[in-house]
Amino acid sequence: MKATAVRLHGKKDLRLETYELPAIKDDEILAKVISDSVCMSTYKAAIQGSDHKRVPADIAEFPIVVGHEFAGEIVEVGKKWKSQFSPGKMFSIQPNINSRGLGYAPGYSFPFFGGDATYIVIPAEVMEKGCLLDYEGDSIFKASLSEPMSCIIAAFHASYHTKDDGQAHKMGIIDGGTMAILAGVGPMGMGAIDIALHGERKPKLLVVTDIDDSRLERAKSIFTPEAAAKDGTRLEYVNTKGLPDAEKYLRDLTDGKGFDDVFIFAPVKPVVELGDRILGKDGCMNFFAGPTDPKFSAEFNFYNVHYSATHIVGTSGGNTRNMVEALDLMGKGLVNPAVMVTHVGGLDSAAETTLNLPQIPGGKKLIYPHIKMELTAIDDMAEKGKNDPLFAKLADLMQKSKGLWSADAEKYLLANAKPM
Repeated sequence: MKATAVRLHGKKDLRLETYELPAIKDDEILAKVISDSVCMSTYKAAIQGSDHKRVPADIAEFPIVVGHEFAGEIVEVGKKWKSQFSPGKMFSIQPNINSRGLGYAPGYSFPFFGGDATYIVIPAEVMEKGCLLDYEGDSIFKASLSEPMSCIIAAFHASYHTKDDGQAHKMGIIDGGTMAILAGVGPMGMGAIDIALHGERKPKLLVVTDIDDSRLERAKSIFTPEAAAKDGTRLEYVNTKGLPDAEKYLRDLTDGKGFDDVFIFAPVKPVVELGDRILGKDGCMNFFAGPTDPKFSAEFNFYNVHYSATHIVGTSGGNTRNMVEALDLMGKGLVNPAVMVTHVGGLDSAAETTLNLPQIPGGKKLIYPHIKMELTAIDDMAEKGKNDPLFAKLADLMQKSKGLWSADAEKYLLANAKPM
C-alpha cells in the first residue's frame, strides 16, 4: 500500500514523499498514525543527519521517517501478535527501544517507522520489548504527548538525595521540599509544572523562572498560584531578566536555604550556573535540556559538592514504565498534556516546522499526518476564523477548554480539514 511521510535523506534534507510500503511480515504490525508532536530532538536529528548517534549512516540511500512522539490505530496484525493486538485498537509508542544495541529508535533510524507518516510498519522488537502500548483516552493527541510527559516523569524519578547519612541514594524529588524549574515555561517546562503540582510527590514551594513575561503570564493563567495553594504548594513565577541579583532573589524565597530540587529546561550556560548557585544542602540539579553542541559546558561549584553535598544528574528520555505512569495520570485527569500544545498543522507542514523549530515561538507543535494544513498557532485561530469557518469552529470549541487544544477540537479538525 502507499504511504506518505516526511523522510530524512541527509543534513537539513527533509522531504515529503509518497512511496510503497512493504507488506508486513508475520512478526510485524501495520498501523495508521493519527498524531505526532514535534520534538526538539527531531530538529537535532534533522540538522545533524548521520552525525546523530541514532541516525544510520546510509540515509542517503535508505531515508528514515522522522517523528517519535506519535500515536494511532492498528490496521493489520502479523500472525505472531494476533493474540495480543487487534485491528482498530488505539496505541501509543515508547520510542526508547534501543534497537540493535545502537540506540536506534522510531523517528531516527527506520525507513518505514516514524511519526510523520500516514502509515507505518512496526517492527517485531517494539512488541517484544513491550513498547507498543494500548491507549483508550478521549483524544489521540494526548497519547502522542505521553512520550514527552514520560521523559519528565523519568527526570523526577532520577533526581536523588542522601539526607539521612550522606551515603545511601534516595531516588526522586523531595516530597514537601523546595523546587525550582529554570527556563520553565516552554513546552517541557509546562509539563513539568503540571507533574510537580499533580504528581505523587509535590514540593511545598515551586518556583518557575523565565525571561519572557508573555510566556510566564500564559503559564500563570493555566497553573494559577491560587489553585496550587489549594493543593498545598506555594507557586511563584519569576522573570529573572531584570533582577539585579537573581541568585539572592531566588534563595530568599527559600529563606536563604536554597532549593532541594532544581530542573534546567534550557541548555544555556548562565541558566545552568544559576541553578548550581541556588542549590541547598544535598540539593540535586537535573540538567534536562539536551544541547546540540557536544562541547557544551558550564561551571559547577565543587566546594559546595564537597561541603554541602550538592550534586547533578541528567536524563534523556524515559522508559515504558514512565510512559505507563504518564498515561495513568492522564487517564485519571490529574495532568493535561494539552498545556504543552501551542500549534497545530498537517503533514505538509511537518518538514518546514521541524527545520525551523527553534525559531517558532510557543510550545509543542502537533502534526496530524492525514490532513493538509499550514502550521497554525492556537492563539491565531480566532483571527483566522474571520475568513475560514474551519478555524472559527476550532476557536469556538477551544473556548470551552480555556483556550487549550481539546478532544472536541481534534475530532472536528480530523473530520473537516483537507485530507492529505
